[in-house]
Amino acid sequence: MELSAQALANLMLTGFNRHFRIFTLYNKKAARYFSKSQFQDAYRASIEQIDLYDCRVHECVNHIKEIFKIEQLDEELWQATKIAYMHSLYKHLQPELAESFFNSVFCQLFNRRYYYNDYIFFNAAINTQNIQTRYLDYRSYYPAENNFDQTIEKLLTDIPIKLPYENLLRDTSNISKAIKNYQQQFSCLTQFFQINVLTPVFYRNKGAYCIGRLVNNNKIYPFVISLLTRNQLLYIDAFLDDEYDISNIFSFARAYFKVDFPVPSALIRFLKTILPNKTIADLYTAIGFHKQGKNEFYRAFIYHLRHSNDQFATALGTEGMVMNVFTLPSYPYVFKLIKDPNHIKKDIQTKTVKNCYQLVKRKDRVGRMADIWEFSHVAFPLNRFSSTCLAQLQTTCASSLSMEGDYLIIKHLYIERRMIPLNLYIDKVRKSEQERILQEYGQAIKDIAGAGLFAGDLLIKNFGVTNHGRVVFYDYDEIVPMAQCNFRAIPKPQTEEQEMAAEPWYTVGENDIFPEEFEFYIITDNSHKQLFKKHHADLFTVNYWQSIQQNLAKSILPDIFPYNIKRRFINID
Repeated sequence: MELSAQALANLMLTGFNRHFRIFTLYNKKAARYFSKSQFQDAYRASIEQIDLYDCRVHECVNHIKEIFKIEQLDEELWQATKIAYMHSLYKHLQPELAESFFNSVFCQLFNRRYYYNDYIFFNAAINTQNIQTRYLDYRSYYPAENNFDQTIEKLLTDIPIKLPYENLLRDTSNISKAIKNYQQQFSCLTQFFQINVLTPVFYRNKGAYCIGRLVNNNKIYPFVISLLTRNQLLYIDAFLDDEYDISNIFSFARAYFKVDFPVPSALIRFLKTILPNKTIADLYTAIGFHKQGKNEFYRAFIYHLRHSNDQFATALGTEGMVMNVFTLPSYPYVFKLIKDPNHIKKDIQTKTVKNCYQLVKRKDRVGRMADIWEFSHVAFPLNRFSSTCLAQLQTTCASSLSMEGDYLIIKHLYIERRMIPLNLYIDKVRKSEQERILQEYGQAIKDIAGAGLFAGDLLIKNFGVTNHGRVVFYDYDEIVPMAQCNFRAIPKPQTEEQEMAAEPWYTVGENDIFPEEFEFYIITDNSHKQLFKKHHADLFTVNYWQSIQQNLAKSILPDIFPYNIKRRFINID
């Protein structure tokens, strides 16, 4: 094949189209797995889907190298390639995703000094606001007093899930009552009141979600309908109109949704109307386009740097034994670097830490483990670092840093949503909130275990509190699969010498864990410990942990409700 800008552009777009086609097949499978209650298959497919993007990028890079023998950057050729590629996207249904794919391929081919808008799509080139398509992104319903229940019944039967309802009359009545209760928030009900529902269904874990909004007098009231299956029949589990519940469903600590729709930007526009506090990066990530979320995050971050003047500073909390963590006070994220080996205060290797973060990425985070964006060779303006923060980075992470002019280049880092460290939070709240947050903390440990992971370092300093008061784990360097853990009871001493021994008199294997010991170190404050034991004393018993392992061995997946269970309908006939 003759080397030309158009040939390169065609090959890269073919690579992206192949990726999106395969990615879409996985989303279609999600609907089938839900309908057949094949939740283990759905779980395995979710793990596979996460790796699809990198596989296709590597595949495309290899094709370019094999076919065109490209080793060095021809600046004129690649500027022309970008233009040719851009022209191919004017009628494309996923232009923003295709631009990000181009960027990924280019960045694997060439040095970071070329990562600017002449060669990659640092700024989006195609406007996704008005993509014309035959695909309907949402359906509209106009219920009136004389046809309310009939309209709601149609809304439910229009949801494209290939299962009959267990009791359509009951579910229609539940949703009708819930919407009428919701309408009480309106100052008045206009004749133009309508209900909009996104056309595709959002699948995750054992559930399916219908995402919608009530529109009245130009005001938007979001809602989510949660659907579950029982005996191959469909039923409505909950109608959610609370801001906390809806935000929690789309939390950064949850697994990605599976959504089959060919115009992702249309979904993002709709979601932004009901989740105005979520960023575009958050929303793309939530529906499975993690790399697009990463791209959108970086664009927004650079924009924020131009419109702020505060300095990067060491993040609040206890200094990490493995990670150096800094933040920009005006931006709600933290930046985490792995320390150089001689500054890591644990017997752990850098590769092991990276593997732990990849392990979490591929697991269901069940609302208890923060998602991360992983970046390489990121340029930060040097003058935005406080002297203390910069000195600490240069001391503990020197091998990950380099200077290029006015920029500090960080070779590898993780970016994560900023939270209040639990050990700082708990000392600043009243006792009733201490009890609630400690109950949350214990539940977080249990939810993570139910997802097949042992958090490892259970100290409260490794957990954070979100803006909605939810406890989330964020320190992954000791996390391991539950299957690798050997939970044991501490043997009873047989002699006085054994009882008085300063060191364990019994053999301790590499993977042995003694839950009885948790009581003495994960919470040191006695009043906090008593509040914790009130709700989670079972965490200190070997029986609890072994029972979780037994369930996992039987492929029993936990029921994860990303909303207040008090909102569930009692769906028992």
